[in-house]
Amino acid sequence: MKRNKLLAMALSGLVTGGLAMSAAAQDDMEEAAPAEGVTLELNKLEQVDQTCRAYMLFKNDSGSDFDQFRLDLVLFDAEGVISRRIAIEAAPLETGRSTVKFFDFSEQQCADIDRMLVNGVSPCADASGEREDCADILELANRTEVEFYQ
Repeated sequence: MKRNKLLAMALSGLVTGGLAMSAAAQDDMEEAAPAEGVTLELNKLEQVDQTCRAYMLFKNDSGSDFDQFRLDLVLFDAEGVISRRIAIEAAPLETGRSTVKFFDFSEQQCADIDRMLVNGVSPCADASGEREDCADILELANRTEVEFYQ
């Protein structure tokens, strides 16, 4: 549907003899272009006995295979008090692939998590070595009631 709209807008510009694209058409094309980076979606939290299991969907469109991609997560309770700080290793992340991974937060009730902060990504490395830009290329998405942010 969106591609048809873009095609129609492009063709209407050619028919009227103009090669310039409207700002709205440029915005639509930018939205349709794939993101260059790693998208991390907090997909689901599930209580398993005394453990909160976090299901996360990683989509790597960065152009790099990561053999290290460690997330520094901070969990906050409803009063805004830090309840835990957790480091989780998400690698390997292959370029052009989506991967679901789950992480267990032992002795943690999912209902007690109000917010989850991605405090950083380190270490982070691909075939060229350690990278410093991994937090910058990380885009977050969320399907839970927990606030998930950088």
